[in-house]
Amino acid sequence: MGTLVRMASGDDVTLLSYEEARDQLVDVVSQLEQGTATLEESLTLWERGEALATRCEEWLLGAKKRLEAARTGADSQANAE
Repeated sequence: MGTLVRMASGDDVTLLSYEEARDQLVDVVSQLEQGTATLEESLTLWERGEALATRCEEWLLGAKKRLEAARTGADSQANAE
């Protein structure tokens, strides 16, 4: 369970890129699906997974806002011409 220890005491989720958070979330889900963790380890994994899922959602919402802003900017520029 070396990965669990790293993830439980590991880095601040808010500093992770989308890809890092997604990859760690996949690892968490895999460990939970194995069913070999103790109850305490499972709870720690679940909490970490929730935090990672929230971080991924933040990245995706940010990307959506950037796309909408770019689209609105392109529409405004096209209308001005």
